Parts: sequence; C-alpha cells; structure tokens
Amino acid sequence: ITGGASGIGLAAATRFAAMGLKVCIADLGDDRVAQAVAAAAAAAPGGAADIFGLVIDVSKIEDVQRLEAQVRGRFGGTDILINNAGIQPGSSMFGPAENWSRVLGVNLWGVIHGVQAFVPGMIARGRPGLVINTGSKQGITTPPGDPAYNVSKAGVKVLTEALEHELRNT
Repeated sequence: ITGGASGIGLAAATRFAAMGLKVCIADLGDDRVAQAVAAAAAAAPGGAADIFGLVIDVSKIEDVQRLEAQVRGRFGGTDILINNAGIQPGSSMFGPAENWSRVLGVNLWGVIHGVQAFVPGMIARGRPGLVINTGSKQGITTPPGDPAYNVSKAGVKVLTEALEHELRNT
C-alpha cells in the first residue's frame, strides 16, 4: 500500500492486517512508516511477522521497483496492490513548475510506476489479484482551482480505465 502511513492507506493496511493478510506499508518518513507498521502489526493475527514497511518516493521508478522486489522477496509476490500515495499542496495555472512536477510525479507517475513495477509479476503468478488506484472526484468533475491535482487525478482515472481494459483482454 503506497501512501500507507496515514488516512485511507493506513485504514486499509490495518483492516487487511486484521483480516490476516500480509501487508507492506510504503510511504515517506521513517517515523511515520514505523508507526503505521506498529499499528497494523497490532491488528494482525500473525503480528509483526506479517507486516513490514519501506520508505519510498513513488515518483521515482527505482524506489517502486525496490518496493516490488522487497515485497516479492518477503511475501512471494503481490495479490493486492493499492496505489494510494497522493499529495495536494495546492496549485495554480501559472504557479511554480516545481509544484506541478511534484503533484504529477506523486499522484500520476506514482500510480504508473506502481502498475508497471507490480502488475506484470501479479499476472505471472497466475492468481486472482486486485489493483486499487486511489482517485478523487476532482479527477471526474474537475472543478475550478488546483489544476495540477485535477489533472493528476483525471490521469489516474484514465490510466485505471486503460488498465482495466488491458487486464480484461490479458
């Protein structure tokens, strides 16, 4: 679960752990990841043996590839991938390019990286699996304001629809 140290990601991690699933929590910040791992491990019937965390930046493909390799090494592969990492620092059409780059890097490229790093191995395993890409109503309704976030989440919607089509035909 990327973005697993807080919010929706942490709720999913804790719930999956309580259900007996093995969980990897990926996010930024050593302390945040450690606290999330402790919370999920406390809910897991198998305890800490079934939960681990990794500090990564999803905007960097090499970080996401490292995440996939560690999950595969520890748990044998992935059955459920949740591309949940996201940021919303605010943006404007003519604001700093760095804001746009960071939002698109995390919110859109992070999902692309997750899909490209994990899904081929999920298919190769030949087991039922699930990919959950966290979107936003702002990617559908695209209200005025915060255009970088809207563009990123609209991209996640389109990417997810394309992935659905590709997987249905695989």
